[in-house]
Amino acid sequence: MEDPAIQKIKQRQSKGKFLNSEPVSGRTIKKTLQIFLRFLTEKRINTEPSSQIPVVPLTANQLEQLPEDQLFIIKLGHSSLLLKVYGEIWLIDPVFGERASPFAFMGPKRFHPTPIDLKTLPFIDRVLISHNHYDHLDKTTIRALANRVGRFYVPVGVDQTLIKWGGEPGKISCFNWWQEEKIQDGFIAFTPTRHFSGRGLSDADKTLWGAWVIETGRERLYFSGDSGYFAGFANVGEKYGPFDLAFIETGAYDSDWPDVHMTPEQSLQAYRDVRGLRMMPIHNGTFDLAFHPWYEPMERIFQLAKRQPGSQPVPLCTPVFGEAHTLESLTHTKPWWQPLMAKQQQSKLADAKTQKNSKR
Repeated sequence: MEDPAIQKIKQRQSKGKFLNSEPVSGRTIKKTLQIFLRFLTEKRINTEPSSQIPVVPLTANQLEQLPEDQLFIIKLGHSSLLLKVYGEIWLIDPVFGERASPFAFMGPKRFHPTPIDLKTLPFIDRVLISHNHYDHLDKTTIRALANRVGRFYVPVGVDQTLIKWGGEPGKISCFNWWQEEKIQDGFIAFTPTRHFSGRGLSDADKTLWGAWVIETGRERLYFSGDSGYFAGFANVGEKYGPFDLAFIETGAYDSDWPDVHMTPEQSLQAYRDVRGLRMMPIHNGTFDLAFHPWYEPMERIFQLAKRQPGSQPVPLCTPVFGEAHTLESLTHTKPWWQPLMAKQQQSKLADAKTQKNSKR
């Protein structure tokens, strides 16, 4: 018998592939080859940090000591989050591997270690996955966690991947867009994004992608996953907003793929559309996935958040990886990347000056 979740979503399928509510352009073999060639030939500047990114080490004992009457948020890197939700330990898009790649020897390598070692993580009550791309769904991580997780929450089709990697079918909840599942005093819901899926040459768009809404009973959170800007953000805001904290993708954007990732300006608008009360930029600071400097997404959103004439100021949350924060303390975080950015920019200027003088 066919999975009911797959039956429900067939109206958004074409030839066995899931479709976006707003079409995306440029996803052809020719365009993919052009982008690949660009990565091989184009000179990229400051796409990796020249100094060590700050990371606060985290232990299982420290997690245990965090009070159980509050919500704590810890950014692990890129889009990976660890939450302590009134005593429960949650992970969202956990990637602990060295590379966001199908290969152990090549592909985007992380800039910094994870704050906590995968082997020392305590029991994880819930794991949420937004889609199956390598920088959001990591085989090494899932295999290591498979027997130490209470329940996985995944899009339609991703459940089969988890089962292949050791996940128990009875511990996996599979979600269609707008589907909800009750949890204690709240619920988890899966909402649309404008993106795509695939881990190889033959599985493009055969599993679903999306964003997560988390209602704890006291707070409401939004996790955007990956998305290009689209009208669907306003729909989410109308149905589920306002959100005490919105984790919004801000990074890995480029003019060659404008429909599937957002510029910082679009990320800020998405935050407003979903009716966020605080914004944490995610999808940055860990992997080199585009052509912009590694620090650019954070710096651009930081500057944009400060200068919004006629609008309410944006409480921007930019914690150091590994720091445990409450919603209140998140609003007092600092732009940790700025000293590294300034040092790297000054070094580039000095190198350019030296090269210019040597040619005289």
